[in-house]
Amino acid sequence: MNYKISFQERAQLARKALSVQQPVTLQQARMQVEKLNQMSSQKNKKQRN
Repeated sequence: MNYKISFQERAQLARKALSVQQPVTLQQARMQVEKLNQMSSQKNKKQRN
């Protein structure tokens, strides 16, 4: 990974990566939120020492 990259270059690379992704529908986003909510319930969280 090139660590000597400007913010503008990084933004251009991010826009390029986002442009090739498939668009997400509202229904898909809701399903993803529901799945994440189920996975992150209180009883599943790890105890911190």
